[in-house]
Amino acid sequence: MNDVTMTALQSALRGLATRQRVIADNVANIQTPGFRAGRVEFESALAAALSDGDAPSVSATTTRSNAPTRLDGNNVNIDDETIGMLETTMRYELTVRAMSEKFALLRTAIKG
Repeated sequence: MNDVTMTALQSALRGLATRQRVIADNVANIQTPGFRAGRVEFESALAAALSDGDAPSVSATTTRSNAPTRLDGNNVNIDDETIGMLETTMRYELTVRAMSEKFALLRTAIKG
């Protein structure tokens, strides 16, 4: 099933999963000298594709943060990472729920 809604939800899940991995990598490297935190962006590309009416198959872009660093050159902030992971987890769960509701709607339509 490849309608616009499902494609958008799948793209969102891929982007959110990428963000979860990058945040986990940031936390794992919190004590690594010179490590710069990764940041993931996909929402603007997804929104642009949806506004154009296209079936949005977008990929996440990962960049390194230019936030100020500590003396060891590392710029991972555990508070920012924790909040980011909580927000990402909630968005992921909401997207999974939206997919489940879409499938429930289809089951209802098929059953008649």
